[in-house]
Amino acid sequence: MALDEKTLERVIEQITHEVLVLVHQDRANGPDGAGGEGAAELSAQNYVDRVRPVVNAGADRIASTLGVAPADGSLSHMIDHTMLKPDATQDQIAQLCYEARKYEFASVCINPSYVKLCSGLLKGSGVLTCTVVGFPLGATSTEAKVFEAQKAVRDGATEVDMVINVGALKSRDYELVERDVASVASMCHANGAILKVIIEAALLTDEEKVAACQLAKVAGADFVKTSTGFGPGGATPEDVALMRRVVGPKMGVKASGGIRTYADAQKMIAAGASRIGASASVKIIQGAAS
Repeated sequence: MALDEKTLERVIEQITHEVLVLVHQDRANGPDGAGGEGAAELSAQNYVDRVRPVVNAGADRIASTLGVAPADGSLSHMIDHTMLKPDATQDQIAQLCYEARKYEFASVCINPSYVKLCSGLLKGSGVLTCTVVGFPLGATSTEAKVFEAQKAVRDGATEVDMVINVGALKSRDYELVERDVASVASMCHANGAILKVIIEAALLTDEEKVAACQLAKVAGADFVKTSTGFGPGGATPEDVALMRRVVGPKMGVKASGGIRTYADAQKMIAAGASRIGASASVKIIQGAAS
């Protein structure tokens, strides 16, 4: 059931406080009970700076260009042309890259094994190479996600879409979720790549969606993303609107999963999406043209 305006405001405020307090306590206590490895990362000196992006919905620690719709209004520049099916062939990936160059999509989004092929095919085109990490379940270890992302960036990926640890989020282990995202974000940013965090909204309550978006923002992610496309549901305008409201106007929000027409894309953009993930990208653009 959708939350009314007053209830939503109260939920966001309540979960904001809870997330920040628990993350701060867990990091302060650390695994050894005396500060631990995380204490230096979240200290009294940097705590305010770390949490300001969440407390002030309009503030952001990342570049203000991230998540902003293209100035020329071109829908193609907002689309990640996507093929993540397990049986995708090299020929299909080559076709995907050809279409991305032709229509000037924002990126192609493919499985990690095809990153090197894609980055070569897209060289000089202005189309970025995007890949997925911890996909599609998000249940791999933080170390595995960091290694996977590092390998992808070395192969030529400039955007990484990682799946949040859904089980940890639903267990309210916010410290683990924040550290999971922050570790991948740190690696990506050190190598000039951006990070999108897939929250798999169809598996979450509204309260959990709020917590997931706040944790991703605190951890330094550049986007939050609705879905893997392999879960029980895809993007909805309601989820996109909620995510946009939580992260503020500058952080990116990517709508992905079940977006097949120009009308679908327009609904997501109207709700607050700054990027669209779709396998039906060409059909969407042709719909826009007509």
